[in-house]
Amino acid sequence: MSAQEFAPGLVIQRFTPPLALGDFKAIAFDMDSTLISIECIDEIADAVGKKAEVAAITEAAMRGEITDFKDSLRRRVALLKGVPAEALQEVYEQRLKINPGAPELINAAKAAGLQTLLVSGGFTFFADRVKSRLGMHEAHSNTLEIEGGLLTGHVLGDIVDGEAKKQHLLTLCARIGCDPKQSIAVGDGANDLLMMGVSGLSVAYHAKPKVREQAMIAINEGGLDRVLEVVR
Repeated sequence: MSAQEFAPGLVIQRFTPPLALGDFKAIAFDMDSTLISIECIDEIADAVGKKAEVAAITEAAMRGEITDFKDSLRRRVALLKGVPAEALQEVYEQRLKINPGAPELINAAKAAGLQTLLVSGGFTFFADRVKSRLGMHEAHSNTLEIEGGLLTGHVLGDIVDGEAKKQHLLTLCARIGCDPKQSIAVGDGANDLLMMGVSGLSVAYHAKPKVREQAMIAINEGGLDRVLEVVR
């Protein structure tokens, strides 16, 4: 079907609702600006007066104007060199908010038997806490290197980019024995498009234009639980 506004602020594309939530086996979420209200790296940068500089790179990457996410992340993390590790806790406690409808959607998915996955180009410090807070099954993200209580400006190990997000979703589906088309993928930025592309239902949440155009559902108003208006 062609794109149409199913309800105010809720655009449906390329399928006919309603779908049954129980027909799916897994649901994957991006974290920054999807499950939570902030881009954590931008808020960490604020601690050293570099928020505008870092945020500009973040915004360009999420719009898809910077196609090499790994390079964009390394550039941004390099600007965090010297930030006290305590700034991470301050961002978590003072700035990070769970987005509306996230607990409701995740609880509904778990009640229907779905595995819940958090895959983020952000950082384990936040992803692990958000996973626990929302009662999700697993999380994968990037690890900031810390030495002497300060960020070094480097990321440890392989960077979780769009391809890695897709692979984590495919790995989960293989492990639980379901077709990737029995998964739901939710995100807002260009680095979510690959995992959204292999899923059976892709959801753009207050997303960049490029992501809204390619998603099956675009939530432009309201909370994440609006998915439940079309997947029941």
